[in-house]
Amino acid sequence: MIKGKKVGLRAVEKEDLPFLRDWRNIPDFRKNFREVRELSLTDQEVWFNSLQNSKYINYMFTVVDLNTNTITDLGTGGGFPGIVLAIMLKNTKKKIKINLYEKSHHKSVFLREVSRKLNLDTEVIQNDIFGTTELKTGTIIARAFKPLPVVLELVYKNFISYKNLILFMGKSGKEILEETLKVWDLDFEQRKSITSEDSFLLNIKKINKK
Repeated sequence: MIKGKKVGLRAVEKEDLPFLRDWRNIPDFRKNFREVRELSLTDQEVWFNSLQNSKYINYMFTVVDLNTNTITDLGTGGGFPGIVLAIMLKNTKKKIKINLYEKSHHKSVFLREVSRKLNLDTEVIQNDIFGTTELKTGTIIARAFKPLPVVLELVYKNFISYKNLILFMGKSGKEILEETLKVWDLDFEQRKSITSEDSFLLNIKKINKK
């Protein structure tokens, strides 16, 4: 595991494969993948072994909070990235709960069903997080949720305690970050994405307005 002060990156391990297979085979997820057929554990093992034996560097990892037992996914939708992280964390010794905020009733029902079937340590909170205040958590995560300035405003106003904020920034992320820094004073680190040359992870530790 690569460890920072508050967050670690753990490689996907062979013990994760049954849970990845179960998640990967959920029909609402499977239809959005390049390979739409249902996968067996053998298929997952072949995929895992191909990564291990590849001459190219192709890491798959999960984010682990080292200092708290709660992660909050701001607007999880179909479970990205909250459900995926819950699957990965299931095999770790440290007990970490993931709060999944989703205002849609139908999506919330789906998330609860997935969590129940896979026995994940999650809590699905069917609520508009913009209307929820005085929140406390460890790491906050979000992917394809709201524009960066909107997310910063939300965390700044609605969270009274948190460790850090991890955001997945896309192709236009650099330009958005540059504009945002004109208004916000951020203590942050950037980590390059391993799946896209144009994307990166943004790990924000402190948020203040200028």
